[in-house]
Amino acid sequence: MIVSKEKYEKSLRVVDQLLVGRSLDSLSDDEKVQLEFHTDIVEAYEKEYYPIELPSLVDVIKLRMFEMNLKQKDLANLLEVSATLISEYLKGRRDITLDVAKKIHKKLDIDADIILQ
Repeated sequence: MIVSKEKYEKSLRVVDQLLVGRSLDSLSDDEKVQLEFHTDIVEAYEKEYYPIELPSLVDVIKLRMFEMNLKQKDLANLLEVSATLISEYLKGRRDITLDVAKKIHKKLDIDADIILQ
């Protein structure tokens, strides 16, 4: 779907008007159809002009380390690799092997799409 900026802005206003101070349950069937139509336009435009890229694997690993309160040494033990290797991965000096990628997915619960990018 090709969407102009004008159509996008109009759809944003319609969505805003439909939702400000209201819940989805309070919308009539016609309003729900309008909402779906206009949100599809907004989504198509934003996907084209404001794409959101996946974060890098290193950034996600660092975030997960923070969330799990892990130091590099702890992560090395968890993934059964050396602390030196973890340091190399986190600095981007070395590519993560398939075996380690599998462990990252399983033990850190990181989405496979992020690992494979």
